[in-house]
Amino acid sequence: MRYIPNSPDERQEMLASVGLNSIEELFTSLPEDIRLREPLNIPAALSELELLAQFEAMGERNHAARRPSFLGAGAYAHYSPTIVDHLIQRSEFFTAYTPYQPEISQGTLQAIFEFQTLVCQLTGMEVANASMYDGSTALAEAVMMAERVTRRSRVVVSPAIHPEYLEVVQTYVQHAGIELVRADFDEQTGQTSIANDTALNAAAALVVQSPNFFGSIENLKAMAERAHKAGALFIVCVTEAISLGLLRTPGACDADIVVAEGQSFGVPVSFGGPFVGLFATKEKFARQMPGRLVGIAADKEGRRGFVLTLATREQHIRREKATSNICTNQGLIALAATVYLTTMGRRGIEEVATQCAQKTAYAARRIAELEGFSLPYSAPRFNEFVVRAPIAAAELLNRLANKHNVTGGLALSRYFPDKPNDILVCCTELNKRDEIDKLIDGLSSSSKI
Repeated sequence: MRYIPNSPDERQEMLASVGLNSIEELFTSLPEDIRLREPLNIPAALSELELLAQFEAMGERNHAARRPSFLGAGAYAHYSPTIVDHLIQRSEFFTAYTPYQPEISQGTLQAIFEFQTLVCQLTGMEVANASMYDGSTALAEAVMMAERVTRRSRVVVSPAIHPEYLEVVQTYVQHAGIELVRADFDEQTGQTSIANDTALNAAAALVVQSPNFFGSIENLKAMAERAHKAGALFIVCVTEAISLGLLRTPGACDADIVVAEGQSFGVPVSFGGPFVGLFATKEKFARQMPGRLVGIAADKEGRRGFVLTLATREQHIRREKATSNICTNQGLIALAATVYLTTMGRRGIEEVATQCAQKTAYAARRIAELEGFSLPYSAPRFNEFVVRAPIAAAELLNRLANKHNVTGGLALSRYFPDKPNDILVCCTELNKRDEIDKLIDGLSSSSKI
């Protein structure tokens, strides 16, 4: 469908209104030698039946989409109720963007307000913004916000944060005068470790991911106490937001800023996107929060309405007072997350999270029983865990895919060369028991040299 459809008569009327007789006259400013004089060399049009057949043939080549997958590491496959796609495809939402004119944007503003409310309930925080690009950029914005709040330039980060998230943070802060200092890592538990409080002295924030990149659940309450004792903010990052349906909220653990990736909420894993970042904080830090905040107001007759209550990016205020120059409400994807969360409800999200944890526990127990395999980390886990194989992880996963038609997980050597045999395995509610058993059998036979 054209964005602005018009008939031949309408086009002729528009040309006449500007004093032209043909569309070609619109391009007289272009040199003759660069104008297209013959049809483009493209295939002839296909009928709908032919086009569908061609798409199906192309889809048949995507073997990975039709085999059991245990790949997570920041992008997670969850079931999305059909109502999500149905609602976000309504024409009212096709061009959802920043609602600058509240009098004609009440629907968009209300959807964003509901999204913010749901994010606050999920994270246990007091205020949430109108969403960010994704979890990684939200984390970078949180680090820069901590520097503004505390006036300190050192930030202590857990080495168990997703490596790509840390790369994004480094890109943001490398020219902002902010120093990133790595905390320690406990190779027994798979959790973040701070040997002493010296690293936190004069730090703007302590940043921890939970569940972390290795699947281990961090002791957020203890970390918050350590950070606050040193006068630092405590930032919690959540790449698998479904975990918030089962674990104690970061807000209940006294986090100051919580960022998360909301892709798990009704957004499919589609070759790297789209994503939607969640950002929540304590109310006292609201004015330092990046992005926008939608709130409720009333007109002079007392009727409820929605407005942009706070907008702190440079598009709205003076550049030197802006908290961020890049942020968005991610309207369509935030809407998908809102529809998903509203449809599932508190009990539904808890059920999904419980199934993830239960299936992961089953898979971990079965793999630990295999000869030559071990689970190196002892900390509690949610839906991901590290498996240490008897042979190189990359080779083992290649055999799994080619011989058993199973995507077995992520070889950690991609990010950590010192972990050549380690695999990050993920289970969600979509992984059936027979698929997990197929993974177990494949690991057993593929590990034999």
